[in-house]
Amino acid sequence: MAGPQCCANPPTLNPNSGAGSVEQLAGLKTYVSGSPTSNFAILLISDVHGNQAPNLRRIADKIAAAGFFVAVPDFFYGDHFVYDNVNRPLQVWLRDHGTDKGFEDAKSVVEALKSKGFSALGAAGFCWGAKVVTELSKSKSIEAAVLLHPSFVTVNDIKEVNVPMAILGAEIDDYGPPALLKQFEEILAAKPEADSYVEIFPNVVHGWTVKYKDDDEATANSAKEAHNKMLDWFSKYVK
Repeated sequence: MAGPQCCANPPTLNPNSGAGSVEQLAGLKTYVSGSPTSNFAILLISDVHGNQAPNLRRIADKIAAAGFFVAVPDFFYGDHFVYDNVNRPLQVWLRDHGTDKGFEDAKSVVEALKSKGFSALGAAGFCWGAKVVTELSKSKSIEAAVLLHPSFVTVNDIKEVNVPMAILGAEIDDYGPPALLKQFEEILAAKPEADSYVEIFPNVVHGWTVKYKDDDEATANSAKEAHNKMLDWFSKYVK
């Protein structure tokens, strides 16, 4: 499950990007944006490229502008995946940064946010991060979840989801192919206790919501449409 589509077109990382700031949260360097006095917090979990991707921080700032406090932790402890490192392909990198470890760290982040007084939490995961968010969704630790071009998520995972979940996928995706996401949709639709929404965005590839380039107008517009639907989901359920 670890081919070039997941990691191709890596972003140019910038630790100073975004309108927010970086602080420690549950022992992780975390990009934060929005008012700490908000009642509602959103946790964004990145793809393998980490939390210094400018587009990811732009997404965080957009959600923050809608009234949420947004946290984007560095779950890789400064050791994000480097596409050009031929001595450490993704499968090797994942041995040090599996989604199981990400889930344990994410639970600590959720507890840290709750300890700050936020009354409701949502979480969104991109690629690698979607698996971590799915694990969080199996408990009642968050109020709502969004998966964007998910990787490593299985049918059995989705069967255990207990919170409202939206899945925003790409038409061209080896990791979360449309046929698999349709299976997820059927499973979620059979859960009357939790609302769900699944959409496959046409003519885009895995990773498009965070790897889009502004000069590719069609892809950028599709990404922004997905961001708006994510924000709508959080506005509806994280309250």
